[in-house]
Order: sequence, then structure tokens, then C-alpha cells
Amino acid sequence: MSWGREDVELRSIYSGSLIEYGKKDDSICVLEADLMASASTNKFRDLFPDRTINVGVAEANMIGVAAGLSAMGLIPFAHTFAPFATRRCCDQITLSVAYAGLNVKIVGSDPGVGAELNGGTHMSFEDIAIMRNIPGMTIFEPVDSVQFKKLFPQILSSYGPAYIRLFRKNAWSIYQEEDEFTLGKGVLLKEGTDVSIFASGIMVKEALEAAEQLAEEGIRAEVVNFHTIKPLDKELAITSAVKTGCVVTAENAFVINGLGSAVDECLNEVHPVPVFKVGVRDRFGEVGKLDYLQKVLGLTAGHIAKEAHKAIRLKKELMECCE
Repeated sequence: MSWGREDVELRSIYSGSLIEYGKKDDSICVLEADLMASASTNKFRDLFPDRTINVGVAEANMIGVAAGLSAMGLIPFAHTFAPFATRRCCDQITLSVAYAGLNVKIVGSDPGVGAELNGGTHMSFEDIAIMRNIPGMTIFEPVDSVQFKKLFPQILSSYGPAYIRLFRKNAWSIYQEEDEFTLGKGVLLKEGTDVSIFASGIMVKEALEAAEQLAEEGIRAEVVNFHTIKPLDKELAITSAVKTGCVVTAENAFVINGLGSAVDECLNEVHPVPVFKVGVRDRFGEVGKLDYLQKVLGLTAGHIAKEAHKAIRLKKELMECCE
């Protein structure tokens, strides 16, 4: 099967959802760190200028302002590029938002290799790790426009801090309009019996392609989209791992304290199985286009299939040891 790029960019879904729900709820407001055109939130500003604040290149201050607005009963959405939305603002998010129990929605765009030509300084692979460590934080990474549109109102109605990991441009089309989703619940995309592939964001399409490659070798891979990385759908992760006996995780982020680590922590407590991780390993990013970066950093279907072979081999070795 071949996947095509969507006609609409995910940033347009973001701004369009803000406008749609902003018309119904005047508590919704938008904060930007001088990146309105990048997120298409200038469209929200044109309709609701009194509910839009551009703080300039002052991201930490933006989070402080967002916290104040939330304390007044508003629902602020604060956007900037992923590294500035997380590592630059970590203390403000931790104390002013999470510790204070406030309702701020943080949007980090161009995560990981999505930064492309902006290069290593803008290529955040550690944003999931940072946000996973903050108590009460929800981490959501939409795979395409259908999923983003369907889950946006759930994020809006769920009180508490949330981090939306947003690939700004045209995503690969994975879902159909009739598909439904629940925040915090993973989605089984393909059933299998030999190995489970757990993926998020742009790696979901790679996971599906890897499953096709493995099928040609007679290997049945199960593919699950964990769009909510925190809280992880532990029930689905355990059920799939019990069925297949081994797991490969795939994420556009560091393998340390990301989706792979979350899966490891979950399974080690109740059902230990081999878990192999596809992700970025202890290096900075670089300038390049998406396809090139995925190949250089090991974020392709081929890399997933290779790790699946390792996982299956180790599973068999462990089974033989137990006989």
C-alpha cells in the first residue's frame, strides 16, 4: 500500500480548530512567540484580536502570561517551535503551570526532524523526555489531520496542562473521516502475532510500511499508534505484547525517556518482553530535508524492520532457554 500526503497542513487544522471552538467559547485565547504565520494563528488573531497575544521572542515569559490567563479562567494555547516550547520553558511550565494546577495547552511545532532546514539548534529530540517528567502533563502527537480534528475538542475539554507535538506541514494520510479516537487510548492499525510495532507521529506511516516489508517474509507484525504518549495506554500495550511476545517502538525523538521508555516501564512491571527502540540516539540534528534526515538518523521503515528481526530473534532465544 502507498500513502499520500494530505492536502491540508496540520497547522491549518490547528488554527482552524482554534477558530471553530473560539467562536463558541470566548475563554479560548492564543499566545505566540513571534511565529503566527508559522502556525497560521494570524487567522485567529484577525477574528479575535482581543484574545491574541504576541509576546515576541520571549518564550519563557509567554508561559508565565499563559499561566496568568489560565488563573483568570481562560484557556490559553501557547505556541512556538518545539525546542523553545519545552527545553527553554521547562521551569516555567513545571512551576507556573503544572505545579500551580493550571490549564495551559502548549503547542510545540516542528518536533524532531520536522525542523528540517532550521537545523540542529531547532531540532528538538528531547521534548518528549522533558514533558514526560512533569507531573500531570498530557502529551499528544497527532498522526494526521483526521486524528487532530477529532481529538482537539477532547484536549480542550480536559482540564490540565497538555503538550501538543505538532508536525506543521502536510502529514501522511492514515485515517478516514469516519474513524474515532479517545485521548489516552492507542489505536490498533494492523493485527499481528509475531512482533508488535508501537509508533507515534510521522513514524506511524513508517511502521505500517515496515509491517508490509515483514509480511513479505512471512512475519505478521502488529501496528499500534500511540498518539497519546502520556498517559500511555498501558492496557493496549500489555495486551499486544502478551500476544506477540516482543516489541519495537518507533518515534521521532530520543529513545531516552520517550515512547520506547514509557513502553519499557509499563511492560517491565507486569509482562517483560524484548523491547527494541527505533529513534534518535545521543546526537544532535543537522540541516536537511525530511527524507534525508530520517535515513541519517535511522527513522525509516527499513530500520524498524531490522529491529523487528532482532526482537523476534531474541524472543526465540529466550523461549528456548526456558524450555
